Amino acid sequence: MSAQLRTLIVDDEPVARRILREELETMEDIEIIGEAENGEAALEKIRDDRPDLVLLDLQMPVLGGLDVVRRLKGGSPLPAVVIVTAWDQHAIQAFEAGAIDYLLKPVSRERLLEAVERARRTSGREAAERVARIQEFAEPQNDRHARRIVGRTGTEYILMNADEVYAFQAEGDLVWIITAKSKLLATQTLKTLEERLVAGSFRRIHRSALVNIDHVRKMSPLSSQRWLVTLDNKVEFIVSKRQARSIRHLLNW
Repeated sequence: MSAQLRTLIVDDEPVARRILREELETMEDIEIIGEAENGEAALEKIRDDRPDLVLLDLQMPVLGGLDVVRRLKGGSPLPAVVIVTAWDQHAIQAFEAGAIDYLLKPVSRERLLEAVERARRTSGREAAERVARIQEFAEPQNDRHARRIVGRTGTEYILMNADEVYAFQAEGDLVWIITAKSKLLATQTLKTLEERLVAGSFRRIHRSALVNIDHVRKMSPLSSQRWLVTLDNKVEFIVSKRQARSIRHLLNW
């Protein structure tokens, strides 16, 4: 990338573009080369002006953000793409597609600066590989993409392989991702996660719990129809009566 990070702002809301522009203008080595208010205009500017960084809204008229990047064709260098949106539920699609960061509106200066620095560290080749993944992106049910999980901690999004996840646990409107040593917020509902991971090792053991049976350490009977499942990280779950028989069958018990 050039010393000046040549940046394109893409959003259908003038106020949103102005806020991003004002923040970027206070940062060193940023050159704002233009703005676009829809997907078609964004494609034209990316092809003509070849920015290093594109701050891209997801939901826009004509073409959405991911559609814009899917339509980018060859050539080098390709831009680093940072998704800027008000919709948290699209995080997993953005990261699976190859975005280098995902910012939620209203965007704080600290998070915007982090995204800019991440883009600055992204070489042209890395950016091209990411965009190529977006161009290949198909349906969420695709096995390769279904194995990727996105968790949220504070303002950061963490990408994981599905086999790193021990369990998903719902608490009211929240869904927690439980790993060996951490607990993160999921970006999707428990039902959606179950549907995406149906071909893998995850099984529903309770209406509020989905566990990875590859990480089950032991099962202890609580009654004739109740079981206590202990995972490798010693987290415990009670298997509902409804799921007790199926979980024993899956574990060949």
